[in-house]
Amino acid sequence: MKSGFVSIIGRPNVGKSTLLNNILNYKIAITSNKVQTTRNIIQGIYNEENYQIVFVDTPGIHKPTTKLGKILNKESYAMTKEVDVILFVIDASKGIGEGDKYIMETLKKSDCPIFLVLNKIDMISTEKLFLMINEYKDYLPFSEIVPISALKKDNVNHLIDVIKKYLTDNVRYFDKNLITSNSKSFMISELVREKLLYVTNEEVPHSITCLTTSIKEDSKLIKICVDIIVDRDSLKKIIIGKHGERLKEVGTASRKEMESWLGKKVYLELYVKTVKNWREKEKHLKEFGFDELNFK
Repeated sequence: MKSGFVSIIGRPNVGKSTLLNNILNYKIAITSNKVQTTRNIIQGIYNEENYQIVFVDTPGIHKPTTKLGKILNKESYAMTKEVDVILFVIDASKGIGEGDKYIMETLKKSDCPIFLVLNKIDMISTEKLFLMINEYKDYLPFSEIVPISALKKDNVNHLIDVIKKYLTDNVRYFDKNLITSNSKSFMISELVREKLLYVTNEEVPHSITCLTTSIKEDSKLIKICVDIIVDRDSLKKIIIGKHGERLKEVGTASRKEMESWLGKKVYLELYVKTVKNWREKEKHLKEFGFDELNFK
């Protein structure tokens, strides 16, 4: 029996959550084309008969402009410690950015194996891929370099096989039937936020968070209440939409996916509430699950 922890880090929107979902063949992390989609530490548990790998998906490391952004960066950097492997995921369809260089500079302090995972190789030529590998390997002595397409699952199984060689523990940390350690209420909140990301534009997605306030379940029905928190009143109208059409669209899409996931009929209530400047206020950040004290 071999087991261990693997942290997935990188800039926003490089495909970290897509990679995690496709490793597990199960959606535990929301995805969108918006940056900073992942805001919390998401644990996914990969199980085989003789292996258990606990993957930790982290928020994209970026230049923060709010207190929330600073906390997200601290979360990500905290997950580079005391793990067996760090997967540094990059978007191979783009060149090396200042954000990549900044992350690699920070990773120089780490004493655990670091894999360079070049994602989105389906979008580039083989020649460009080799050029990128040569460029990146000059910055850091990577233990492994693995090109993949997380979306198409190209070479993902090979990545898992390579990770197995670096596992150091011999205990099963979680039940072999468990896919994630994240709570049902957290996953419900994230699912609603994902649907909001698809129907809102520009700065709106970054001003939203969701909080599951109630789950009541019987043998046939689950009643769920979720608060959609915005940081100013002007956004409430955008979220609700004309005659409530946008909120209804979000509710319908969320409910259908919840019913598929939970295996029961779902009655979903969504409430839009304003908490002014919540991304800057420690009290509200703690209330919504972003506790800076955990990541010092």
